[in-house]
Parts: sequence; structure tokens; C-alpha cells
Amino acid sequence: SKGGWWVDVRLINPFIGAVTGIMPQIGFSNITRKGISLKEKKFMVSGVVLTLGIVGDKKGNVVYSIDMDGAKKIASTMMMGMPVEELDDMSKSALSELSNMLTANASINFSNDGINVDISVPTMMYGEEIEINLQKDNIVCIDFDVDGIVLSVNVALD
Repeated sequence: SKGGWWVDVRLINPFIGAVTGIMPQIGFSNITRKGISLKEKKFMVSGVVLTLGIVGDKKGNVVYSIDMDGAKKIASTMMMGMPVEELDDMSKSALSELSNMLTANASINFSNDGINVDISVPTMMYGEEIEINLQKDNIVCIDFDVDGIVLSVNVALD
């Protein structure tokens, strides 16, 4: 229903603000929102997936997904341009930190709207055809183009 969609928009604006605010601070210059779509509870992604839990006034998860090449480029940029040939511990740590920074910033944006949430530490998965199973009816996916890298932010909150 359209009503539900507007509720979702209020829940995703803090994440949109986080991506457009944080990515330039860590070395990216062109951040564009590509689109917003609704997803089923279960969906498949390939690449790197970072999931954080959200509790408080809103409960659920945010799932960041980036294809493998994009994830390596992001890790490299975060590590001052150091080449990343494969996902090693250092690049995994950089990507986890990115998901922390984005979600912490979103939680500040929520609190500015009078919504108080806490976030969990990220869990990371990577590979081909990872099944994401979020127990929420409306999962909103926001796709960003970050210097040519597609970053998807999947928000499942109620």
C-alpha cells in the first residue's frame, strides 16, 4: 500500500543521508542514488554482504551488499589506495568498519528525528549466491552508484 511505502521512506532517509555523508569523507567523489525497490524476505546476492542488527524504537536489520570487485575497490580506497587483490583480513576489517560507520551515522540521523536505536556489530559473508533471509515483510533496497561501484543498502525495519 502507498501508506506503507511512505513509512518506509521515513525509515530509509537516515541511511540515504549516511551513504551520501560518509562516502565522501573516506575518499569517494560521486555518490548517486540509483533507485529504490522493494524486496521479498528472501533474496540472493553475490559478493560481500554485511549485516547489522538494529534495536530500540525500530527493530530489524540493515544489509549492505557490494559485488566482489566493488568491495575490493572500496577497501583499497579506505586503505589509502593500497591495492587489494583478494579479500584479506585487512580489507575485510575495512569493509566491516565502513558498515559500522554508515549504520552509526544512520542511527544519529534517526535520533535527530526522535527515534532512538542501537546497532550490533556487523557480520560479514562473501561468495556467490548468498541467500539473505530477513523476517520482515517490506524490505526496501536503496542502490547507490559510488564512483561506479554499486552499493546496495537493504533496510528491514519495523
